Amino acid sequence: MPTDVVLIPGDGIGPEVADAARRVLDAAGADLRWTVSHAGEAAIKAGEKQLLPQSTLDLIGEYGVALKGPCTTPVGTGFRSVNVLLRKTLDLYAAVRPIRSMEGVKSRYTGVDVVIVRENTEGLYAGIENEITKGVATSLKVATEGASRRIADYAFRYARERGRKKVSVFHKANIMKLTDGMFIRCAREVHEARYSDIVYEEVIVDAACMKLVQDPTKFDVILAENLYGDILSDLCAGLVGGLGVTPGANIGEKGAVFEAVHGSAPDIAGKGIANPLALVMSGVMMLNWLSATRHAPHFRDAASRIRAAYDRALAEGAVTRDLGGQHGTMEFADELVKRL
Repeated sequence: MPTDVVLIPGDGIGPEVADAARRVLDAAGADLRWTVSHAGEAAIKAGEKQLLPQSTLDLIGEYGVALKGPCTTPVGTGFRSVNVLLRKTLDLYAAVRPIRSMEGVKSRYTGVDVVIVRENTEGLYAGIENEITKGVATSLKVATEGASRRIADYAFRYARERGRKKVSVFHKANIMKLTDGMFIRCAREVHEARYSDIVYEEVIVDAACMKLVQDPTKFDVILAENLYGDILSDLCAGLVGGLGVTPGANIGEKGAVFEAVHGSAPDIAGKGIANPLALVMSGVMMLNWLSATRHAPHFRDAASRIRAAYDRALAEGAVTRDLGGQHGTMEFADELVKRL
């Protein structure tokens, strides 16, 4: 029986990369039944009154899983991030970004294999801002013990289940002694109570960024609060070729949304040249998650074959224009299908 999945195409290049990802996942025999729903500017264009319609939230709540393309977020003005709202509303508290070097993708580094685990619901992204008086604004950083312990447990559990050896907590507790101080204290206590088999370290975030660009192979799983984790995810993506080759997942207790973490790139929308790899890779993460949570090994088999297909395609020079090649969006998807 097919597994129901919500497909949120998103804005800009979103529909194109979503179609390509869907083609690859279907060709791998993942046995998914897609229900298309909208978020972002696409929702307004589809006649919805809200950027994140209740109907979309209800579908994700019912099916428990979604694959999502990029949604536009204005800078400095306009509406709040649909991505942040989606994560907070569905309590998708763990953002997971695996980042690894890939043959055929040019980069300054080799041998990078890092996973960012980011607290996804609070911190400065709580969005509590006020204009105190003209020319003076404040932003409130929120940290709770519950959320800090929950994300720490997730990071250590993730490391153990995947055979990873070390968790590094990035923080700024030397300055923010209450919020970041709480974050590292909770991580330390969770480690001592249940995960002493995992190597644990605490690194001040600015020094950690320097160490990352000096030698990213020194890190394994990185645990961070919301803002640091967001910045680090893009920094680490730059170590392996950019956001076009890095997937993302937002995971909660009752469901998960897997997404391309790059922007909606409206300047190239409709031209058929966008790179769908990040969303395909996110689809692989989704299949592995379905395999684990639904106890269905055929999903893991499909995921393994798709991953092998894009590894081979990249190594053999079948790449999109952003990576120095000539393949268009669906042409690249076809190259993956050939190699399944």
